[in-house]
Amino acid sequence: SEQVSPYRLASRQWKKEGTRISVKGIEIGGDDLFVIAGPCAVESEEQLDIIASFVSDHGVQFLRGGAYKPRTSPYSFQGLQKQGLQLLQQASLKYGLGVITEVMDLSLLDEVYPYTDIIQVGSRNMKNYHFLKELGKVNKPVLLKRGMDATMEEWLLAAEYLLVGGNEQVILCERGIRTFDDSTRNTMDIASISLAKELSHLPVIADPSQGTGSSNLIKPLSMAAIVANADGLMIEVHNNPDEALSDGPQSVNFAQFKDMIPGINATAQIMGKKSPLTSSKSKKEKVFNY
Repeated sequence: SEQVSPYRLASRQWKKEGTRISVKGIEIGGDDLFVIAGPCAVESEEQLDIIASFVSDHGVQFLRGGAYKPRTSPYSFQGLQKQGLQLLQQASLKYGLGVITEVMDLSLLDEVYPYTDIIQVGSRNMKNYHFLKELGKVNKPVLLKRGMDATMEEWLLAAEYLLVGGNEQVILCERGIRTFDDSTRNTMDIASISLAKELSHLPVIADPSQGTGSSNLIKPLSMAAIVANADGLMIEVHNNPDEALSDGPQSVNFAQFKDMIPGINATAQIMGKKSPLTSSKSKKEKVFNY
């Protein structure tokens, strides 16, 4: 007989068909590619407005940006915090974009909640099980990034904590793992995308920015992720990566992002998915659901 999966609610044994999550009129896990783009961190009103305008013009559906930043060094830029959240919402309303931002811990949940459409759980928090239990009670989608040292089973069991709590709107995100090789920031585990889709019914997206740490690798890794059956992409975009206050080397500039679009669109088409990205200014309708 078939062995019972340790992650029961997250597994295809529990639910054969893939889960589709609708956020602000955008379906995640369906036939269309889902694209999140924006800066690693919200730095100023001007910076975010320039980036939000650009990504919206090119068909991106969701704006990413950190208001509270978990940094390895306490001396690094920690984010604009509440002001950053307000700027994200302002850009969202102006350009018709959804918002995704990270909640670093439970004490910040109530503050971040009104400003975001998708709650991001970062790599460091994937094993924060008490935090995951509480997010299981939340009525908003949760993007669960894979821990930098997490096995596939640990990642899916982390998702199980959210599902057991009652939150069925869980999106998995492969963002690279830490290995012996230091030639890239992380090792982008493309195989994990295909395997997660095989083992679980949950949508899976890829973050090649964190996955590689190098802007020139984001285009090929984005295309590879789509071929591996990813439902979407999360890409760090900055108007001036050399001056970025956080993760500049892994952020693509505007020219690099535009250069990625034809390859992403062609790869998506080969895989039977429709990409929302457009090389010219899109006539995307604005969505105001706040």
